[in-house]
Amino acid sequence: MTTALTRSAARPRRRRNGTYGDHPATGYLFLSPWILGALLMFLGPMLASLYLSFTDYDLFSSPTWIGLENYERMLTDDPRFGNSVWATLKFVVFGVPIQLAAALGVALLLNRASRMSGFYRSALYAPSLLGGSVALALVWRSLFTADGPADQLSGLFGIASRGWVNDPQLALAVLVLLIVWQFGAPMVIFLAGLKQIPQELYDAASVDGANAWQRFRAITVPMLSPVIFFNLVLNTINAFQVFNAAFIVSDGTGGPSDTTLFYTLYLWRKGFVEFNMGYASAMAWVLLLGIALVTGLIFRSARSWVHYAGEKR
Repeated sequence: MTTALTRSAARPRRRRNGTYGDHPATGYLFLSPWILGALLMFLGPMLASLYLSFTDYDLFSSPTWIGLENYERMLTDDPRFGNSVWATLKFVVFGVPIQLAAALGVALLLNRASRMSGFYRSALYAPSLLGGSVALALVWRSLFTADGPADQLSGLFGIASRGWVNDPQLALAVLVLLIVWQFGAPMVIFLAGLKQIPQELYDAASVDGANAWQRFRAITVPMLSPVIFFNLVLNTINAFQVFNAAFIVSDGTGGPSDTTLFYTLYLWRKGFVEFNMGYASAMAWVLLLGIALVTGLIFRSARSWVHYAGEKR
């Protein structure tokens, strides 16, 4: 009796249609909306953009094949392209580290138990909910325009200014301050990472006589390095694609003196102001390759400073 029951339980059940196993077609049927969306909204436009990058296309006439001419002109005969690359790199190099440092600093403060900690977390996260909205960029521009609050405040210290957004030496700083102010998202991620660090490590270090800075350097940073790495990659990719803030602050020109001519803004101008969509498509693919290169370098550097629990070195 027992042997018969065991054999019956071990024997796979026969489906009503007389076949064994699963039907792959059922899974593909449920995946079909995503597959169609990926083909029609991502893969299709990407392939079309790749083709247009080798053509002369003005949106109104049929594209004409010109080979690598767009890429050659971009790299050898377009000074504004170099200006856009330089402005974007400066924005990423200064904006992202300062933003992450501010996010980590605030997360360390909020990690301490307090009655108002929930309110502070919500209030400090609120600017990130606005993201790259046009309304936020308009408010930010009004703060730093001529005779704006920033000008009035600097005037109290005897510093004359005609508006930060009109000064070639300060215009980029306005956009850097904007991205730093939106530190809420990485702050929340840092706070979650800090909650995972065992308190026993800090207690043992305190018993050994380690001060606050030594505990931060020897415990917090190594234990939090995977979270730092995640925020670094995510925010670097986002910073390369900033558009709304640069467009609003500079009135879509990238001025003054191309100091806020971010890559995406120049790409938009080429495609929808000058109607050179072939050139804009080539710029888009160069941006994709550039972001992939920078991300790859960050991943490669992670081997030397990112530490995972239980990892042997």
